Amino acid sequence: MAIAAAISVPLTTPSRRSLSSFSNTFRSYSSCFPLQTKTHKLISNSIRNPSFSIISASSMSVEAPEKASAASFLDRKESGFLHFVKYHGLGNDFILVDNRDSMEPRITPEQAVKLCDRNFGIGADGVIFAMPGINGTDYTMRIFNSDGSEPEMCGNGVRCFARYIAELDNLHGKQSFTVHTGAGLIVPEIQEDGKVRVDMGEPILKASDVPTKLPANKADSVVKSKLDVDGVTWNVTCVSIGNPHCITFGVEENQNLQIDELKLAEIGPKFENHAMFPARTNTEFVQVFSPSQLKMRVWERGAGATLACGTGACAVLVAAVLEGRAGRICTVDLPGGPLEIEWREEDNHVYMTGPAEVVFYGSVSL
Repeated sequence: MAIAAAISVPLTTPSRRSLSSFSNTFRSYSSCFPLQTKTHKLISNSIRNPSFSIISASSMSVEAPEKASAASFLDRKESGFLHFVKYHGLGNDFILVDNRDSMEPRITPEQAVKLCDRNFGIGADGVIFAMPGINGTDYTMRIFNSDGSEPEMCGNGVRCFARYIAELDNLHGKQSFTVHTGAGLIVPEIQEDGKVRVDMGEPILKASDVPTKLPANKADSVVKSKLDVDGVTWNVTCVSIGNPHCITFGVEENQNLQIDELKLAEIGPKFENHAMFPARTNTEFVQVFSPSQLKMRVWERGAGATLACGTGACAVLVAAVLEGRAGRICTVDLPGGPLEIEWREEDNHVYMTGPAEVVFYGSVSL
């Protein structure tokens, strides 16, 4: 039987308190140094498998003595344990793993499924690995979804990845770097306010490259095309932001979709696994409030209903522009909060700006 311990540490952003200062707090506790706190509480409980050692980043004020110093929490490499940091981008949450010493993920897809389980694991929409850069890039990012599949890219994930890298490499202020992903080169830039702006590259519109088997109806693209789902005809536009997206603003007879009324868990899988999408698809259901404000709900390929999808928000703006519903700069409201999306005419690149927040630091026995 393993014992789990938790100490709360206030971290409004990762830059507020570095991993090394977190380590000071943790090791100060472990070495029985006195903790200077307004409130402090040690929670210990027995759990079966896996076992966790978690540091929460939300609720109380803890300061370590100046004399207490130790290596970064994530520098620890005990055999049989996975050290991680959990982040979220608008509620789309990920387990971040330092994998910079190898191109082989530290865990298998099967282990990722167990760790992502919200009842028997850590709980997350996916596991992200920070790996060495290739082809001249600074870093490589790989992801295992909560179902064990591996997507090409994840927009909210890359923002979390950027903040994680800043912590690992002790970067401060405005920073940008290059990241190799399954969708190609991605360039995130951490802003002065802590948000992350990401150059997502050019959207892919050619039907066969999205990919979709729907016939192109606007040059090589699928724009406002008809898709039959369980006897209901939806109008859809297909876009890839390095991963496939099917975007709909409504059914054939009603283009004013009321997305809060959708039974997403019922309709989402039917889109995801539709025969017209050979690689499956992410699906975004969109409501238009104005040419500069859109609202979406998403069913993610491999993860199901999530609170946010960064690539999905980018795809939604592209689709809205192609259908004449919005301008090139929009706020896209997701269940977890808003993202600022721009499809820049000068370079044809899509830019996404939004937050990424640390949740907690921990270790899990594998």
